[in-house]
Amino acid sequence: MTEPSQDEHGIPEAEEQETPAPQPEEPAAEEAVVEEAVAEEPTPEMDELTLAQIAVAERTNDLQRLQAEFVNYKRRVERDRDLIRENATYAALAPITEVLDTIDRAREHSEKSGQSLDAGFQTVADQLERVVAGLGLTKFGAPGEAFDPTIHEALSHIGEDPEVEVTTCKVVAKAGYRIGNRVVRAAQVLVVDPPSGPTA
Repeated sequence: MTEPSQDEHGIPEAEEQETPAPQPEEPAAEEAVVEEAVAEEPTPEMDELTLAQIAVAERTNDLQRLQAEFVNYKRRVERDRDLIRENATYAALAPITEVLDTIDRAREHSEKSGQSLDAGFQTVADQLERVVAGLGLTKFGAPGEAFDPTIHEALSHIGEDPEVEVTTCKVVAKAGYRIGNRVVRAAQVLVVDPPSGPTA
């Protein structure tokens, strides 16, 4: 009689063991969801992405810096090239000012004597003046200009003149020449001063 009672106990125990069987599957499903969530967590991938973004930003900054340095270098080279060209023009044209002085004196002499310059000489003089003007050499200095020590060289003071209010160029011995703002040769002038005392 003990055996059937054990069989009876065995049957319900089997039933009790079969019913809770699905319960361990639920935690397994929850663990799978948690594992998927952990797998979706992009910590290592985000670290790689962040590092890649930082590297791209650094390379971009390097490229921008190199581009700025190249632009500055290009400007410096162009400025140096302009300076070299200006110095070469200056060196070439400075001696020619003496030839231009000779032309001016010949013209002054012809005007005083009432004779015109020889046609051939006049043609050469005009052509030379056109060439040097095309290279940027400009003439300055005329009687009546206010004396400016930066562009005029006073050879002598020839007294006072009641018609002037400031020291003024009265006679131009040699014209001045410049290239742009750079003076090749100052104009050599004789100056007069305004009256120092009261005028009648």
